Amino acid sequence: MASFKVTGGKKLQGEIIPQGAKNEALQIICAVLLTKETVTIHNIPAIRDVIALIDLLGDMGVKLTHLSETSVRFQADDVNLSYLETESYKTKAASLRGSVMMLGPLLARFKKGRIPRPGGDKIGRRRLDTHFLGFERLGAKFDFDPEDGGFYKVDASNLKGTYMLLDEASVTGTANVLMAAVLAEGTTTIYNAACEPYLQQLCKMLVRMGANISGIGSNLLTIEGVSELNGTEHTMLPDMIEIGSFIGMAAMTQSELTIKNCSVPDLGVIPAVFQKLGIKLEIRGDDIFVPAQDHYEIETFIDGSMLTVADAPWPGFTPDLLSIVLVTAIQAKGTVLIHQKMFESRLFFVDKLIEMGAQIILCDPHRATVVGMNRHIQLRGIRMTSPDIRAGVSLLIAAMSANGVSIIDNIEQIDRGYQHIDTRLNAIGAEIIRL
Repeated sequence: MASFKVTGGKKLQGEIIPQGAKNEALQIICAVLLTKETVTIHNIPAIRDVIALIDLLGDMGVKLTHLSETSVRFQADDVNLSYLETESYKTKAASLRGSVMMLGPLLARFKKGRIPRPGGDKIGRRRLDTHFLGFERLGAKFDFDPEDGGFYKVDASNLKGTYMLLDEASVTGTANVLMAAVLAEGTTTIYNAACEPYLQQLCKMLVRMGANISGIGSNLLTIEGVSELNGTEHTMLPDMIEIGSFIGMAAMTQSELTIKNCSVPDLGVIPAVFQKLGIKLEIRGDDIFVPAQDHYEIETFIDGSMLTVADAPWPGFTPDLLSIVLVTAIQAKGTVLIHQKMFESRLFFVDKLIEMGAQIILCDPHRATVVGMNRHIQLRGIRMTSPDIRAGVSLLIAAMSANGVSIIDNIEQIDRGYQHIDTRLNAIGAEIIRL
């Protein structure tokens, strides 16, 4: 288990370029299974989860040509479906939550799929009902056999378009059902579809491949099934979660930072939420400039009541940034309620922030009140463990702003979502040593 040794109190200075979007990468890379022609993808984040997914596709027989660290050409013209029966597949797919995104393309093109119960962050229940209910609505037959190592098996020999109302606006659920529907016979209508920029990117890529999709960007998608898809070239968006993390990091460390190539129109309310914490931002073309601030003050609602920051389906605030907002509020002036509606275990990492000296009240598994210290008290370095990707980076931000040295264990979780984060931050003034 690797660790970070972080010396706090270092101010950052300069420019940083966000990586490609992790949450887009997992579904875009799985979509290469939909065609036998070549698909070239650029701006792929070099992170553990994405690298593992690419390797898994390679094990299945997908031809991989690495054009650079962030660009790969895929060709799925000779997929070995018998690999799905192997112990190697079970082990690798079970360790990677993104592997579930292969099911939609497998069902669409090969009419069957098999996937073990996926892994991923330990942040609470992450049910897969939306995926499988959508597949069933298209005519697939679903079976879960706990005696067979916990495999989900799906037979999709007769997929037909239909109307469906998703039980939740799941991004991965929408993407998986969408990829199954593009090659199904007839018309599929998906209502209560997710409409995040990552899902819009997938739709646009599929359209370039020959799919017929309307309603892109809304929660009502209509898909006219086609018989086959062609190859394409695709460039992924910058990672909005990393951009938000850098904004919070700059504020907490009193640093001046320019975040380059942010695709600002695709960030939604993210800049505005950080501005509500009192953080000054300047949009300079497609860059975000964060000036050094000694103090920042949390806004209140119009009636003077305490600000609440809560997650919501797009275009609401993404749940992946609530941990970052929470840690950033520690040194603000004022009080904010953080309401994490989606995952019941995602706020449990605050005990480490409290140990560092933060004033946080964990109201229940979904809500925490942060009483900003306005820099009257500095956090102190401690030893802690990263429980998941986003909490891990929140603890890293806290450590970078603290007095003294912190050790963060289990940084494999951070590496799952942030590429070369220590190297990139050290280049602009941080002091992070990988142990």
